[in-house]
Amino acid sequence: MSILAELNTLITSIPLPVETGVFSGKAPNEYVVILPLSDIFEVHADNRPGFDVQEARISLFSKGNFLLRKKQITTALLNADFTITERRYIGHEDDTGYHHYAIDLAKTYGLEE
Repeated sequence: MSILAELNTLITSIPLPVETGVFSGKAPNEYVVILPLSDIFEVHADNRPGFDVQEARISLFSKGNFLLRKKQITTALLNADFTITERRYIGHEDDTGYHHYAIDLAKTYGLEE
């Protein structure tokens, strides 16, 4: 399982339109873009990784009040055992009319042998 696949399933169940990287169609009043940030192997005493830590950013774009969606996404992430590393209001995009809110998160996946 990858973080992108898991997040796509989670966000579409809210339901919100979601894309990875950039929104490709005509943007609705609310949508989410998922950006992969990093894949990290945690190294232990034997120098062999046992886990893959994957990090991503969820960017919520909303032309209205984004606070309910922020709460829904945060609750869904915590219930799915994601670690939220940062939440930040990026700002209002005057040229598009969207509020931009970012949620950075991480999840640890075991390596299959």
